[in-house]
Amino acid sequence: MEPNKPSGRGKENRSDRAIVALLEHTTIEKAAAASGISNVTLWRWLKQDRFRARLRLARREAYAHCVARLQQASSAAVATLLRVMTDQASPAASRVRAADSVLDHAADALERDEFEDRLSKLERAAEKLTDESEHEASSRGELT
Repeated sequence: MEPNKPSGRGKENRSDRAIVALLEHTTIEKAAAASGISNVTLWRWLKQDRFRARLRLARREAYAHCVARLQQASSAAVATLLRVMTDQASPAASRVRAADSVLDHAADALERDEFEDRLSKLERAAEKLTDESEHEASSRGELT
């Protein structure tokens, strides 16, 4: 059976279950057992480009979900750092460490913003050069 076509056994087919199992388990053998397929079948599917592409997409989606959870928790993390940093009852070493962390993260964010700005400018310049060279080539009759 092809792993990319529904099996007709409900909404979730065998390959979908295998992909979920691969995300949840540490080994191919455990993923195969959890999804109710043989190790050989799962190994064969993992050699297929379409199955691997679906697995990569599922991994990206799972990772994006984790990043979103971290972003949601970041406000609480910042509040904790600021609370420790400004609490005179906290040990001096903890206040210094919290302050250092705040400064490090602020500097990283600034560098990231500057990098993204420079990258955007370079991308726009490259696009402009590409457009200009295509225009010149078409005016010389080099492009069809």
